[in-house]
Amino acid sequence: MNERKTKIGTVVSNKMQKSVSVEIERLTLDTRFKKYIRRKKKFLAHDENGECKIGDKVEIRESRPLSKLKRWRVIKIVEKAPIV
Repeated sequence: MNERKTKIGTVVSNKMQKSVSVEIERLTLDTRFKKYIRRKKKFLAHDENGECKIGDKVEIRESRPLSKLKRWRVIKIVEKAPIV
């Protein structure tokens, strides 16, 4: 059956109710200069219990559209942010 995509990223904003902004970083090869370049993309993810904090590393999974921009759900918190 069709497995939904999962990604691991860092929470960069949690100012919304039941939503977090997750930044995913990946490396891509520049074919012209043969160097790896960091690419970043932000996804809005549904956080039902509001337990994610800024700096947490989370796993998100693709889901049905929940709003205009929200198509991902937070599955689990992989690593908590250090307390400063």
